[in-house]
Order: sequence, then structure tokens, then C-alpha cells
Amino acid sequence: MLRLRAALLALVLATSSLIADAAAQGSAADYARAANHRARFAGLVVGERIAPVWLAPDRVVVERPRAGGGWDFVLVDAGSGAVRDAFDHERLARELSEATGNGYDATRLPLRVLRAEQSRVDFLLTDSFDAFSVRTSGRGLEALALEEVPGALLEPSGPRRSGDGDGETRVTFDNRSSVAVEVLWLDASGNERAYATLAPGERHGQHTFAGHAWMVRAEDGREYGPFTARRRPGLVQVTDAALAAAADDSAAPRAPRRRPSAESPDGAWRVHTPGSRVEVEDLATGERRAVALDGVPEGERTRRVVWSDDSRTFALLRSVDAETRTVHMVESAPRDQKQPKLHSMRYRKPGDAIDALRVVLVDAEALEEVVVDAGDALANAWSIDELRFAPDGGELWLRYNRRGHQVLGYYAIDARTGRVRTIVEERPDTFVDYSQKAWMRHLPERGELLWTSERSGFNHLYAVDLARGSGPGSTRALTSGEWVLRAVDEVDEAAGTALIRGMGVYPDQDPYHVHFGRVDLVKGGVTWLTSGDGTHTIEWGPERRHLVATWSRVDHPPVHELRDGRDGSLVAEIGRADAGALEAASWRAPERFVAKARDGVTDVWGVIHTPTNFDPSLRYPVIESIYAGPHGHFVPKSWRVHHGVSQLTELGFVVVQIDGMGTNWRSKAFHDWCWRNLGDSGLPDRVAWIEAAAAGRPWMDTTRVGIYGGSAGGQSSTRALLAHGDFYRVAVSDCGCHDNRMDKIWWNEAWMGWPVGEHYAASSNVDLAHRLEGELLLVVGELDRNVDPASTMQVVDALIRADKDFDLLVIPGAGHGAAESDYGRRRRQDFFVEHLLGVEPRWE
Repeated sequence: MLRLRAALLALVLATSSLIADAAAQGSAADYARAANHRARFAGLVVGERIAPVWLAPDRVVVERPRAGGGWDFVLVDAGSGAVRDAFDHERLARELSEATGNGYDATRLPLRVLRAEQSRVDFLLTDSFDAFSVRTSGRGLEALALEEVPGALLEPSGPRRSGDGDGETRVTFDNRSSVAVEVLWLDASGNERAYATLAPGERHGQHTFAGHAWMVRAEDGREYGPFTARRRPGLVQVTDAALAAAADDSAAPRAPRRRPSAESPDGAWRVHTPGSRVEVEDLATGERRAVALDGVPEGERTRRVVWSDDSRTFALLRSVDAETRTVHMVESAPRDQKQPKLHSMRYRKPGDAIDALRVVLVDAEALEEVVVDAGDALANAWSIDELRFAPDGGELWLRYNRRGHQVLGYYAIDARTGRVRTIVEERPDTFVDYSQKAWMRHLPERGELLWTSERSGFNHLYAVDLARGSGPGSTRALTSGEWVLRAVDEVDEAAGTALIRGMGVYPDQDPYHVHFGRVDLVKGGVTWLTSGDGTHTIEWGPERRHLVATWSRVDHPPVHELRDGRDGSLVAEIGRADAGALEAASWRAPERFVAKARDGVTDVWGVIHTPTNFDPSLRYPVIESIYAGPHGHFVPKSWRVHHGVSQLTELGFVVVQIDGMGTNWRSKAFHDWCWRNLGDSGLPDRVAWIEAAAAGRPWMDTTRVGIYGGSAGGQSSTRALLAHGDFYRVAVSDCGCHDNRMDKIWWNEAWMGWPVGEHYAASSNVDLAHRLEGELLLVVGELDRNVDPASTMQVVDALIRADKDFDLLVIPGAGHGAAESDYGRRRRQDFFVEHLLGVEPRWE
């Protein structure tokens, strides 16, 4: 049977080779086009982002694309919806040309508005980084130094790494020091990348993204920064004094960490917790007395101390720390020495012992322990947090998550008797999505707790009466329906409202679109503030009277709207991104597609990416880019010009992305497919989806299907060949968590549960390695600190013992995601070109 299948596959590849030759697929020119995709289409869209500058709560200046190309700066009156020019563009272009010696087009002024007033607009020329001011009342152009613009000067702040980019911006580096300096970008991992070297007196304007981190290093090694870029342009001034101050700060000794201690609210007592002991100090006399605790386990220590407001009681969160597993890795080719290096890290895995937690109550006046009468209510805790006393001090409130994540609750402990009562509790048959959906917030004035739950089958917001607890009528649903609460962004207790994000709000839209709404915390219900057929971001104006909402889809460029902040009604559309030049350059948007899941009922959403030189008369192999981690959804929803999958589409493939059942942010039933079943990866849904898409698209060749992914996607892509080798033919799997017993404890126990049982083995690629069909390339970095690299090597061992052919790429010194290095990406491309196109990679 295997020989017959191999012969058929060879025939298919031979045939596809003729097709590929005719279309020049997998050639050197295709590789060059794939590498050039981002640069080829950069800058061809006008108005993707706008930076609203508010003159007043009802007046805003924005950049609006022109229908025929270019853009204008317009003033929008929120009261009337009127839109007019913010200034005389022709005059400004003329005066700028005269002032700078450059020729400026009135329809393409390279400006970034920094500030606007009733009769003045301050802006930055983004081509030269000079700042100017224009009087909108009719007077001419005035020069303005960038450092004079309020808020333009950046001070060192933020982490020493970049966060997620939130819109394009600029940072100008002005070297006013007496030494040369280097401008460095700090990536998401804190790694440095040099962008410019500035001699004394030089200035450099740097394109970047809000949230990205930058720093400056002088030639003598002194560092200044890091600086976090903001949405509006900023200035970094490097002076000798700043460099000297930064050097002094870095040399200053840091204060040693203190042991946990807490002072009572009335200032009379302080709790000290040396070792396993607990002592209370009388702050008036300095006298310390020990607290006698019942049955203290060996090695127990105090993690946290919490006092009641009346200073009569305090609570201790105590733990006995379990020994943590150590994972060892060998760096075979370190850059700084010849001999290998041994690296070790602490790394708990599913089934390992965890720290034993318990809560201790102490009567501060008698210095006696109040024994907590919890039974098994707080036993085997994964976590105990959110500790606080009730305002009257009569109860200690806390949140408890039992190991296995099937019990999550908020409980009250009577401060005098130690009895435990339930305020609210979740006990699903499968799991509580504690890492993504367990949100809570106290409303002290209302005596209520805001609590999220999937008890209705969809994630929603509830108000719980703290005094009545789990009694009848104590919990009110504030939101409801067949849509999902994505997040609670803000709570205004005084106004009795909360700002939320929802998904699946409008039944005729993609259920993953993000919309914003306001919840009435008294009556319940949501006033939705957005309605566009896309996924949204918003920016509020002053006093929150109005907001600018931007929506987009993968197949629709951004639309910018001014909406009323009270009811979400549309005041005016203030701009649409112009992608005409992009489309004229042969760029192709991903195609959205919906098909039924394995049950024939549930909608599964995905996208189809095609080459820019797409020819519907050809037959294209299909490659799925997979990530099926249950913590999220992963098919792109918002507009972007460049998708990473373009590195494959341009070689002559159709690439699909699908959110199968078991991924997050749909119904609870949709999510539950992952429970104790990570090996499933939604693959039956994905196969059905691809077949449904191909049924109406003859250019999708389902006899040649590949798949690739990293981390959880590495597990899923290998599993595709083990469980669905009759459909998927080729897989590239990077840094896979191939056996959930080998990966980190929190992620795997969240979905696979505890204790570890046979269901772990059923999802293991190691245990099923003997079922391999097709062509497999395994990639792993030898220093992966996210997923133990031994997980990949155990698959390798099982494949060898089963006498299976496969390919292995171990990248020395690389960490998690090794296949996303330049070399790793190229090897992935080559593997698909060779085994799905049947040609020599980069043929001429």
C-alpha cells in the first residue's frame, strides 16, 4: 500500500512539475519576488492610519485621503458633521517650498499634525523633521523648533524592549553632546539593532512605531535610554549632561530586597515573616511577639500579608515551595568560546509538584490564629489571589483556582470563625479558561463584584452581590446573547458604566470582528459604539463626547469614522484609506471564506492567500499555515499590506489560514473541542474547510497539500501527517510541543487538565510517530527556552525506531521559533518547492 501511494505521489509531482515549469514556480525569480514582497508594496496605501488632533471636545483635525490620490488635512465639526480644510493647502505648500528650498505638492504635504488650536496648527515635516506652525486665520508660516512643541521631548522611560507596534510614528535623535553616539533599536526580546551613528551636532529622523523602544550609546560606552516611542513624533536630545547622569544612575547600588512585611492601617503594628515564623512588632515600643501557628509544614514561608481596614485581623498567604524541575541544554557552537556551554533553566512540566498554598488568618489583638474551616474548598490550589478584607473587616475575600482548572471561585472567610462561604463559583464539565477569561473587579460603592463567566455558553459579564454570595438572585447578567465578551477595558463606578470589547456582536459579520460598547452596570445591557463591517480600534476625544473609530478587514482597507460617544451614532466618515496604487501594482488581498466544521453545522472562518501573479488557469498546491493554540484565534482579521505567508505564495502556492474548532473566542462548545485533546488541533475541520474551498476554486489542488507551524503549530503540523496523512502530504514543523507531558506546565494543564492520564499519550506525536506518512521536516533551536527542545528530539527518536524517513534541521544557538530565522525560512521554502512543486528550488 505504501509503495502504491509513493508511486502515485511521484506521478502527481511529475505532473505538477510540468505545470510548475510552465508557470515558472519555485524559480530564482520567484524567490526574489517573495523576498521583495514587503518592499515592493510599501508606501502604496494612503491614509491607513490617522492621528486625530482635537481642538475641543467637538472639533478635530485629521488627515483624509483624496479620492484621486494624495491627502488633505481637514477640520471636522462633530456638532454639525461638517468637514472643511484645516488650512489653505496651496498657500502652505508655496510657503513651505520658499522656506525650505524644496518643492511641495499641496495634495501630498508630508506633515504630521502635532497640536491644533482654534487658529493655529503645529506640525512636523516628516521628510526633514523640521517643525512649523501655521496660523489658520490667514497669516503666513512660522517656524517652530521641535523641542518647543509641547510633549515632543522624550525622557528615558519604559522597558528595555519593544512592545507591540501601535501605529507608525517618528523619533528624531539630536546629538548635542561632544562625542559620537549610536542609535539602537531594542526588539521585542531586548536585542539591539544599530540604525545610525551620529557625530556631534548631527540629527537623525527615525521611522518607528508607537510602543517601540530605542536607546543611545556613546562611543565611550555610556548609555542613554531606553525611550518609548509615542503615537505622535518625539525628540531625543543627547547632551553631555544627560550621558553623565545616565552613567551615574547605572552605577548607583540597588537597595536589597526586603522580606515580606506589612504595617497595619492604624500604624500600630507591623508583621514580619522571617523564614517560616510570623512576628508582630509593636511600632510604639519596638517589641516583637511571635504568632503561634498550628501545624506549620516544614519549609513554609509567607508570600503576602493583608490587613483588614480596622487593623483587627491580618491574613497571610503561605506556601511550601516545591522543587522545580531543571532542564539542561547544550550550546554546541557558542560565539565567545570554542568549547560547548551547558545552559540550565527551571521549568515545570505537567504532573510536576507545585507550590502548596494556604491562607492563614490571625487575630491581631490576641495574636492567635483563626483556623480556616475550608474542608477541601481551598485544597490543591493552583493559585490563590485577589486577597482583600471586606470594608467592615468581617470577612477575607479571595479568588481560588484549583489545579486542573475545573474549579474557579471567589470565596469569603469569616474573620472570627474561619468558616468559608462561596460568593461565586465556576465548575464546568471541561475547563475554566482562567488565563484568558478570568477577569474580576470590585465595585465598593455598590457592594458588588464584576465577574466574567461562560456559564451561558458564551463569555459574559456578571454583577455579583458580595453579601448574598451564591444565594438566589445574587448574580445578575450584565451582558448576554450569542456573542463573546473579549475584554473589559474600563470601569466607571460613579457613572455606573464599563467600556467593553465584544466579538460576534453582529450576526451578519465575521464573528471575530472586535466592536466597542458601553455596559450599564445598573440595568444591564450594552450600547454598541461601533458597527462597521470590520474589526475596530477607537480613540476618544476630550471629555469622551466623541470618538474616532477605525475599522478594516483583511480584504478592506481602513475606514475612519467620527462617532457620538453617547450612543455610537455616526457623525461623519472622515476618511477611507486609498489602496488604488496598491491594487494597480498587482497586490492581491486575502480572500475570506466560511465553511462548515466536521459537525456539518458550525461555521469555520479562514482566509485564502494567492500569488501576485495568480493565473486561474493553473493548479496550485495548497499550504496551510497552522496555529491552533486554544488561548487565542489566529486568522488575520484586520488590514495589512504584507502577510508573512507571502514568502510562500510568491513561489507558486496558495496558502490558507483557518481557525478550527478548539481555538478561542467563540462559544464555549466551540472551545471545548480542545479539552484533553490538543492533538486534534481542529484538523478534521481544516480538511473539510480546504475541500469546501477547493470545490469552487479549481485552481486549488487538494492532491498536493502541505502544512507548517511553530510551537503549538509545530505539534499540529506533524500531527497532520500522523493522523491525516491521506490528505496532508508535506509538513514543516518548528519547535513543536510534540508531547504535552514535555512542555511547560501552565499552558498544557490549562487545556489537557490534571492529573496526567492516558489522554496525554493519545495527543502525543511521539507515541504516534510510527503512523507517519508523507514528507516531514522537523526544525528545532538547541537553546529553546519556551518549549523543551528534547520534545522534538523524542519525536526524532521515535521516528528512527519506527524506521521512518524524515528530515531534521537543528540550528545551533537558536531559541524558540528557529524556523523564522532567514535560514530557517529559506529551508522551509525549499522543502515545499521540492516536495509539492517537484522542482529544484531556485532553478534558473
